[in-house]
This record gives sequence, structure tokens and C-alpha cells, in this order.
Amino acid sequence: MKILANDGISDEGKKALEVAGYTVITDKVDQSELATKINEENYEIVLVRSATTVRKEVIDTCPGLKLIGRGGVGMDNIDVAYAREKGLTVINTPASSSQSVAELVMGQMFSISRFLHDSFKNMELGDFNTLKKNYAKGIELRGKTLGIIGFGRIGQSLASYALSIGMYVKAIEIQPREVELTLAEIQGYGTPKVKIQVESDWNKVIPHCDFISVHVPKQPNGDAVIGEKEFSMMKKGVRLINAARGGVIDEIALLKALENGIVSYAALDVFENEPTPNKQLLNHSRIATTPHIGAATLEAQDRIGLELASLIIENFGLKN
Repeated sequence: MKILANDGISDEGKKALEVAGYTVITDKVDQSELATKINEENYEIVLVRSATTVRKEVIDTCPGLKLIGRGGVGMDNIDVAYAREKGLTVINTPASSSQSVAELVMGQMFSISRFLHDSFKNMELGDFNTLKKNYAKGIELRGKTLGIIGFGRIGQSLASYALSIGMYVKAIEIQPREVELTLAEIQGYGTPKVKIQVESDWNKVIPHCDFISVHVPKQPNGDAVIGEKEFSMMKKGVRLINAARGGVIDEIALLKALENGIVSYAALDVFENEPTPNKQLLNHSRIATTPHIGAATLEAQDRIGLELASLIIENFGLKN
């Protein structure tokens, strides 16, 4: 059985599949040629990340396709319901990258609290004493309130990190619920547990947050989760982070919120127009930007590759 890992797969994942008897090809195929290449090479499995889409037209054109795998959490680049309706298996790896994304968000929060994103740009050419004065009003994370919109695996992992450094955590989802988190093991103290009440009422969460991090999928209707209405509810000076999906925050509304002081700083790992984001966002002195690298750690890539391999073998068995 031939597998096209069009956006790559870790060496560990590839090795596990090859040992099980699968042929794994990692040569990148252009999106416009994807269906043709699947048919020409008789690929029965296609694995993608966020760069490749598998839409209805590819599914319809490739009758030999049996499984579509997404290395990561969100599957908005795959027509999942249609594929399953056509009898294809669709898998993803929702747990593998949670820690990596959560750690990036923590890094983003530290960055926009101490102006690290801006000082990195300016230290080489700027006047030292002027910069020292410009960056002299940072804030600490300890004691601040973090609002997490979307409290799945990534949101919960982020909460465990934030709680461990002394932040308060508030969470919001469509349905209220209580979640018990197990924090990271503290040497000599075991693994503490804490209960988080997830709210559905935005008014109970958003106005009280010093930081807000978004962890929801791209909405089916394409609407933003945070727009002008939601910005109007926020505490003046809030810091906002998006490492989820481009489009869940209205980028034009964000720029306005930065101008009027509702948002003091923002950090974006994802954008509406990837791979060519709005340059106003990239050039803004109060926005820290990264190129969609939330899950891009060596550890996460190994976990993703091995989880994909395990799910494929589970579905189709050993081939050798």
C-alpha cells in the first residue's frame, strides 16, 4: 500500500510505516497536481498537514483513495464529512501537538509582556539607552488572568502551564462544564490537580482577562470568533494571542483595537491569508508574529508521525 505524505512525516513515523510494510513517499506534490499524481502513482493513503487541502474534487477524482490523514488537530483543509460519506477513513492526531502549541503561547505571552519581539528587531541599530527606556515598563505574568477560548486538549495544556507560574485561568466554550486538570509533576510534591469551571457566558470571562488566547477551529461559516463586538467587551489593555487558525480573529478589527488601546499587544502564529499575511500585521510594533509554527517541535513531529502510523496500521493492518 502506497502512502503520499505530501507535507512530510517524521523519520520515526516513516520508519514505523515502512517496517509495517507500507511504501511512504515524501516528495512534495503541488496542490494543482495532487489528484493526478494520486491516480498515476496509485496512492491509497494521503497524509497532509496544513499546507495541502483535500477537497471534494480530489476525493471524487481519486476512486482508489482509502484514507486521508491530517497530522495535527484541525481538519478544515479536508472535506471530512464528504470523504466519510464516500467511504474513506479520515484520521487526525489531536493529542500529539497540544504541548508544543501551549508552550509557544507561553513564549508569546512572555514576549509581549517584556517587548522581546520588538527589542530583537531594534537592538542592533537602535540607541541602547533609548531602547532601555522604551522597554522599561514590562509586566509580570504571575497574578494575571488568562482567558482561554476553547478548552480542548491545547487549551487545557496551556492552562496547566499558566497555573504553574501563578496565573489565574478562566475558560469559555459553548457548553459550560467542569474540567479537572492534572498539572505537571513537581519534584517532591507529586502531580497537583485543579478544577476549572468552563463558562459559556462571555460576560463572565472576557471583561476580566489580562490575556486572552484563542484555541478554536476555523468556523464552518467562515465567521470570526472575535470581532468588534467581542473586542468591545474586553478590558482596556488586554493582550491577545492566536495560535489556532487564521480567521478566528477579525484582523481588521484587531488593528482597530490596537489603535484605540483596547488591545495593548497581540501575538499571532496564524493568519487569514497564509502564506502571504497582511503586511500591516507583520510590520506592527505591537504584534509579535511567527509563521504558523505552533506544532513545529521535533518532539511533536515524532508524536504526530508515530500516531499517524499507529492509526494507519490499526485501520489496515501490517502489510509485510
